[in-house]
Amino acid sequence: MNLAAGLASAARRWPTSPAIARGTRVVHDYATFARRVAALADSMRSAGLARGDRVALVSRNSGDYLEALYACWWAGLCAVPVNAKLHPAELGFVLGDAGVRVAFVDDAWASALGGVQRDLQLIGLGGADYRRWLDGGAPGEADAAARDTPAWLFYTSGTTGRPKGVVLSHGNLAAMTEAFVANVETIAPGDAILHPAPLSHGSGLYAIPHVAHGAVQVVPESGGFDAAETAMLMAHWPRALFFAAPTMVKRLVRDGDPASRDLARFKCLVFGGGPMYVADLREAFAALGPRLAQIYGQGESPMTITAMRREEVADAIARSDDARLASVGRAQSGIALRIGTAMSESAAGEPGEILVQGATVMQGYWNNPAATQATLAGGWLHTGDVGTLDAEGYLTLLDRSKDLVISGGSNIYPREVEEVLQAHPAVAEVAVVGRAHPEWGEEVVACLVLREGADESTVTRECDALCLARIARFKRPKAYVLTDALPKNNAGKIVKTEVRAMVAARARGDAKKSEAGR
Repeated sequence: MNLAAGLASAARRWPTSPAIARGTRVVHDYATFARRVAALADSMRSAGLARGDRVALVSRNSGDYLEALYACWWAGLCAVPVNAKLHPAELGFVLGDAGVRVAFVDDAWASALGGVQRDLQLIGLGGADYRRWLDGGAPGEADAAARDTPAWLFYTSGTTGRPKGVVLSHGNLAAMTEAFVANVETIAPGDAILHPAPLSHGSGLYAIPHVAHGAVQVVPESGGFDAAETAMLMAHWPRALFFAAPTMVKRLVRDGDPASRDLARFKCLVFGGGPMYVADLREAFAALGPRLAQIYGQGESPMTITAMRREEVADAIARSDDARLASVGRAQSGIALRIGTAMSESAAGEPGEILVQGATVMQGYWNNPAATQATLAGGWLHTGDVGTLDAEGYLTLLDRSKDLVISGGSNIYPREVEEVLQAHPAVAEVAVVGRAHPEWGEEVVACLVLREGADESTVTRECDALCLARIARFKRPKAYVLTDALPKNNAGKIVKTEVRAMVAARARGDAKKSEAGR
């Protein structure tokens, strides 16, 4: 069941096929990739790491990152891929909570952690110690991991408090691999997966099915996302696929100009990890054509709850079916979905919390039995997301349950209002939140980032008219806050708690100005 067996098998079946590339250049074939991973794993064991120990990876994307990730599994260790954009204090919490003793890091983090984490052994990816571990290890067989053996310790973004460590087993990630091929996209030897998105998150998870099926892992020269570079790689590599957050898709369309390139060989862009508004999806489709697929998942059920294949997206575009485009697809293979509670299911179309069962659902939270029990109560994963299921099984996300606005006793889902506002051509980004109101409890406030050159008063008037034309009057924003940027976490998601704090601070400031003017 060890995920590293997928690499060992690929090396036997396609030893000379390209495995790792940097930009447009192949770096290693599969035989070399597997040999280096096995040697690195042996050095990990020789360094005193025992089965089940946690090893952190804190780095921008690189081929060495993928080697270290697979070496962890080959050696029977649990990988802790951490967002390289964290603040050192945030990273310190993760390393301490996970009990990490060895971390593979890039140059920036080697400098940042060198004098702080004295009990932590740092191995610079591509550096002298890393090369010694590669050269000094004796390649051997991969560890015989069981299905429930922890493989990946994923720390949530922690937008409402301390992040929790999601324990994902080899069995969880094997089930994710099977679901990807069955529900999202097929993979053939010689295909390519691009990694402009962080390997510590969705892109690294999607490396697993692509390694198992003999695809080449393409790491951009920049080590991250650059719109022009990504568009170039999309055109260069045959049958390429990559994962991107909606914010990346918008930047790719805006700055990468992919429509100007020959994308005949490009296969698929899979998006997820945040809301993709219908207007943005239509714009992306115009630039990329029938190559867009959508997934919905959580760290607690990695990349695997629902999916909408590229053929389904193209069909909805052709039929101008905005309701289908606003959905996140249907349950993936082996996944049971429920709207409601663990004890009762809501009627079709009725909003409620999204509950999930399946082989991809986490083992629990690391050293946090109370949170585990609450989140997995009744045998279901309680996602904290609110949505509806239609009669055909398509899931539409409304919002996080904590972001629901209740005004005058009526439930208002910010996502519904945001969809309308995002349709205005001058609106670059939007976040809708609730603000305390003495009579109604809460009122709806829309925070807007406008495109360059937009007239503020005109846009707010037109946005108000859009809302009155498309949604119930009680849902329309009672105030608009214009800002240069919306607060986001390190994964690029808008942090609604900070948006609400910003709105409240603006309100207090306006009240003080009003008092001073009396």
